[in-house]
Parts: sequence; structure tokens; C-alpha cells
Amino acid sequence: MSRLKEQYKNEIVDAMMKKFEYKNIMQVPKLDKIVINMGVGEAKDNAKVLEAAVKDLETISGQKAVITKAKKSVANFKLREGMPIGCKVTLRGEKMYEFADRLINLALPRVRDFRGVNPNAFDGRGNYALGLKEQLIFPEIEYDKIDKVRGMDVIFVTTAETDEEARELLTLFGMPFSK
Repeated sequence: MSRLKEQYKNEIVDAMMKKFEYKNIMQVPKLDKIVINMGVGEAKDNAKVLEAAVKDLETISGQKAVITKAKKSVANFKLREGMPIGCKVTLRGEKMYEFADRLINLALPRVRDFRGVNPNAFDGRGNYALGLKEQLIFPEIEYDKIDKVRGMDVIFVTTAETDEEARELLTLFGMPFSK
């Protein structure tokens, strides 16, 4: 079992029960899934770019990536419905906790000029979105092997009802929110 999951079971549940005065242990919010999304706009011109993005995402997450396709046609972007324009991975269970641990303790401290993540990026329903500018912050990615620096979105989906509960949960996991 990963360190974060162990910590959740032992310490975080108790701290959340005390702070929010839950009557039942099942009311305590938990991490449901983590979705990592990489939008690759150049994929419409060059299919090789998307393959490289998929490879990077699979290396980072340790799970097979799914190619996402355009839902609508947009003439200004020369985009047709059904064209592959990105990739995503949905992590659950052990892999989710492993990734969260690596992101919080290894990757985020490697970001240049890092002062913490935005504490206001909650969606109102207890989910948190985080944008990363480059995939190089992950130790699995080798600098020489990449063709281009790409960003990605990491979304933490929790069972929390409010943003306050979700913020407390992620803070207890060790998420470095800026002051």
C-alpha cells in the first residue's frame, strides 16, 4: 500500500472528522480519481506529435493513455469533428495514490520559481485542477528523449461536497498551496 493511502487511513480521516465534526466515517471526503489530460493542438497536422505525447503520458502515469478526439468542428482552428487532438489518463486506486505522492513530493518541488499551487483552482464541487507547463518536472522523463516541452492538466476529483473540505483534504495530503 502506498504511503499516501496509509497516511489517509491513519491520520487524515481522524483530522477531517475532528475539523468538520462528521457523525459518520463515511462522510469523510476521499480522493476519487486523478485525471491527467494533455491537449496536443499540433496533432491535427502531424500524427507523430500525438504519439510522443501519449508515450510521455504513459511514462508519467504508468498506465495506458486514451486518445481524445474533437467533439465539434471549428473552422478557425482547421479542426474537424473526430480528429485526434489530445490524450488523457484516469488513475484510480493504488496508481492514483502513487501518482499523487510523486507529484506532490518529487515533481512540484522541481518546478522553476515554485511558490506553491493556486489555492483558488477549485470548481465549487470539491474538485481541484492544476496546470503544469512542462513534463520535464517528472523524474521518469529523460531530457534527451523528448521532442518538445508540453504542458498538461491534472484534475483531482474528490468526494467532498464543498471546496473547503477538498482544500483541507489536499492540504493534509501535503499539497503545497501558496499563501
